[in-house]
Amino acid sequence: MLCLRQVCLFTLRRYQARTLCSDLLLSQINGCTHEDEVFSLVGRNKARLSEKHVGVALNMLWQLQKKRPFLLRTSDYIKNHSQFLTLCILAENKVEHMEDEVIVDILYSILRLNVEDHVSLAKVLVTEAWRRLERQVLLSLPALSKFALCLYKQHRHFSPVIGQVAHIVDMKLDSIQDIRILSVLMISISEVITESFRDRLLHKAEQLLEEKDEVHFNYARRILQFLHHVKLRYHPVLEKCNRIFLESASHLDIHSISHIFGLYEQLGFDNAQFRLIAKQLLSETIDDYYDPETFAKLFFSLGPMAGSKVRERLLVTAVHMAEEFNSHQVLMILKTMQKMKCRNSHLLEKMASVLHKHLDSYHVLQLVKLTQYLVVLRCQDLELFAKLKMLLLGYLKSSVIPADTAAVIRVLAMLPSFQVEEMIINKAAAALPQCRLHHLNCIATALVKWNHHGQLHWQNSSERCAKLLQKLNDCGLQRLRKANNLNLLLEELPYVNGEWIEEVLNEETLAVCQHLIDQITWANVLPLSFFLIKSDHRCPALFDRIASVTVENIDKIPTSEIYFILSLFSALNYDPPDNEEFFKSCIQHLTSNLSHLETYHLVLLGHVLAMAGYFPPVLITTIFNVSFLSKLDAQLKVLPDTVKQRVHSSLMKLNRAVCLECPEFHIPWFHEPYCQRVFHNSMSQINPQRQHIHRMLTEILGGSHYSRISVLTPYYYEIDFECVLDVNKKPLSYMTQNIPLDGVGGIYLRHDIKDEGRKALPPGAQRIALEFLDSKAFSKDYSRHLKGEPAVKKRHLEMLGWRVIQIPHFEWNSMVLSTKGEKLEYLRQQLYGIQ
Repeated sequence: MLCLRQVCLFTLRRYQARTLCSDLLLSQINGCTHEDEVFSLVGRNKARLSEKHVGVALNMLWQLQKKRPFLLRTSDYIKNHSQFLTLCILAENKVEHMEDEVIVDILYSILRLNVEDHVSLAKVLVTEAWRRLERQVLLSLPALSKFALCLYKQHRHFSPVIGQVAHIVDMKLDSIQDIRILSVLMISISEVITESFRDRLLHKAEQLLEEKDEVHFNYARRILQFLHHVKLRYHPVLEKCNRIFLESASHLDIHSISHIFGLYEQLGFDNAQFRLIAKQLLSETIDDYYDPETFAKLFFSLGPMAGSKVRERLLVTAVHMAEEFNSHQVLMILKTMQKMKCRNSHLLEKMASVLHKHLDSYHVLQLVKLTQYLVVLRCQDLELFAKLKMLLLGYLKSSVIPADTAAVIRVLAMLPSFQVEEMIINKAAAALPQCRLHHLNCIATALVKWNHHGQLHWQNSSERCAKLLQKLNDCGLQRLRKANNLNLLLEELPYVNGEWIEEVLNEETLAVCQHLIDQITWANVLPLSFFLIKSDHRCPALFDRIASVTVENIDKIPTSEIYFILSLFSALNYDPPDNEEFFKSCIQHLTSNLSHLETYHLVLLGHVLAMAGYFPPVLITTIFNVSFLSKLDAQLKVLPDTVKQRVHSSLMKLNRAVCLECPEFHIPWFHEPYCQRVFHNSMSQINPQRQHIHRMLTEILGGSHYSRISVLTPYYYEIDFECVLDVNKKPLSYMTQNIPLDGVGGIYLRHDIKDEGRKALPPGAQRIALEFLDSKAFSKDYSRHLKGEPAVKKRHLEMLGWRVIQIPHFEWNSMVLSTKGEKLEYLRQQLYGIQ
């Protein structure tokens, strides 16, 4: 017994001493301030290192690197150090004895140190963690999220182990209360989830974003990445994330800002307030970005919204730095130049010269984008285009992916003086049965262009092209007729543009949508409205269904989406059966949520409602307010030119509508200078059609001094033709009214009648405004219904005292009016018929 006791005491003392020694070693590792100190401890204590020591040492190496600026990190030095290899071997040998969190921590650390994911240690760690998941040894949620992030960084997006992680998240979703953990898990499993699981994740994220007082902007950024991965633009979450970015503005750096802008672009989302803040932050620190990576991100983020002086500085710096840009940065600069509509020849030449050495590093879709940028920017480097052509043709020959085939064919059609090889037609024909509508559209556009410009030179080329186009049309129609899911169809339609869909697919697409009308819900009324606006067709059944679904689910539809739904009805001048209830419901929802809308969105919304004849007082008084207009001016400076022009135009039209239809608001007309600039910049010749009508009008009235052409009214409407008839319907001469004829042949370009033309007319006399309406004024369906803008113009001209006669193009150019005499009689009937 005594001997046994002595042995036990000796063993206990040895254990205590070893534990004490080990704890001391652990403390020493944790106290290291440089990587070499860690390696020194590892080298001196190899035999005594436990799995815990190994894990702490590897983690410490990453923590020390993490504290340094990105450009000062020494990952290569660490990876190539002999003691790092020792740590990796020890970790690999002890992996089965490690705790779950230690396995994940080591995997995370070595990946952050840029150790290639095919290194044996990374494989062993992933395998061991996966084995434990399969044995139902569930990791804690923090460890699970870190493990999922490691798998994501290893590009294991479709791996079975990611499916295992997704299954665990599905089971434990209700218990997740940490937005950081949830955001990591969401982007990691995004490629292997169902639509219903996606919606549950978003609902949970929305709930946590709302509940938490402070959310780090990185967590919100991950949520945006998730939306991008699942190809969903979900406004409630987008707006919550944007709010977090605004609140965290002081913590954002160039890397975060450029990443957010990139995600916003991919998601089709924009926010003027974020643009303003980003512009201010970047402009203040513009001199801090002197390396190629950060400058390329600065150029991408600041360039499109920079003022003239900052823009010039960016262009000059880009020219000086051009030789240092890598392939990705060159692509980013060219993309931004296209967005800026910048054709700086010096910078473009520099980018083109640098591209020669990078061409072989681009994959096929990058080459497609690159070619598009160069063509749009009017690059003159023919040698570069020749190389691009050869590379694109090489990819096309070996391509087996329909999307890639269609993309290459589309961009080849953009190349100048391109001679089409028969191989291209063969590849197109082979890909057609597998193509989505967007891809078919790309191929159709290219074929029509090549055929039209005579770029098909082999035997029977025109005949083959015609047959291929017919096959392409058949594939498109067949794909539509097989559609049985409205949501999947609406995912394809936004990317289909141009003549092909208008001429071949529009009617069939509308028929399919009507067939699937029961699948219209509050969640898909927005993309359906987008398609119907673009198609320019009035489809009563679909319009009525959209209106009823909107009214029934008004509280579920994001406020920002209501504008686009209203645009459909206003633009195409359609009144649903319960028109009053529909507009009243939308207006009530909007006016109670005005604070959720962007400043410029309110202007667009006000104009859309005014077209329909609605002027909510709270909206009108909000817009026509000095502080609001000042805020709007500031935001317009950072918005894209196309948006800026649309907002300016909408504000003018809203101002005009309020002055004419709601004088009780006492809103002044303050767009005179703007209108003068617009009309001065758009001076153009009268087209032959209108000249022809004017000659006939002159013949009917008895002389050129009885009518005027292209006349400006108060509030800057332009009238095609104007004449004045007295009480007996006899034309009154402008000469007898003492109105100087300073035009040629009675043609008055932009003639302002605000003063002399508004003189009192003789009793019973009436001003006549004749408007020739081309195809743009009517919907494209068989009803040829008058659209919203020309209907509003008619309403306003009548308020200003004109009798308006609208001459539709389809009547004027019809067989019924095929002779001059028939046209003259038609005009007489319009002028002298029943008013």
